[in-house]
Amino acid sequence: MASNAVEMAAVPVAQALSQSELDRARLYLEQTKVLIGGALRNLSQAQWNYKPSPDRWSIAEIVEHVIFVQEQVLGPIREKLESAPVTPVRPDCKQVDDVIIYQIPSRLAKFPSPAQPSGGLGLAEALDRLPANYGRLAERLEKTPGLRERSIESRPLRAISNGAYDMMDGYQWILAVAAHTERHTKQVVELMADPGFPV
Repeated sequence: MASNAVEMAAVPVAQALSQSELDRARLYLEQTKVLIGGALRNLSQAQWNYKPSPDRWSIAEIVEHVIFVQEQVLGPIREKLESAPVTPVRPDCKQVDDVIIYQIPSRLAKFPSPAQPSGGLGLAEALDRLPANYGRLAERLEKTPGLRERSIESRPLRAISNGAYDMMDGYQWILAVAAHTERHTKQVVELMADPGFPV
């Protein structure tokens, strides 16, 4: 009996997110879901596919990229996090949260993306997949224990922080998906302001 108690005590107990962390992520997910949904509302096919120049993305390509990144975080990145070792929650985690929320959405610094869209995504499919992905992200936030306790390397964080930070925990990857969506929603709005954008 005593040995079982010792064994149970040796198993790390997942640290729950605080109420303020949960509230912040819930609100940010909801805000960015509404933002991108609003930006895509009532688009025509011509607007969806409009490219101001060959080297710029259409709205279709921007949204395909957003969905690709969401599904990477929900799939392969989630799997990497789940197999990463449990480590103590980093003391700088709140600073990293702020970098993600306040710096990733900024369009002042541009970075080449390794995830290039193929151009094959239709508007109807996008309007189905975006809210479905948001639902899965919200479920991950609510139901995954110990999101702060496993971290993996993040090249986007390293780039946006000029090398100051390079690891993101499971909670931060959820924030980063929302921040990335906000960033590219701004890109959609920029494209809509192009003089040649179809009316």
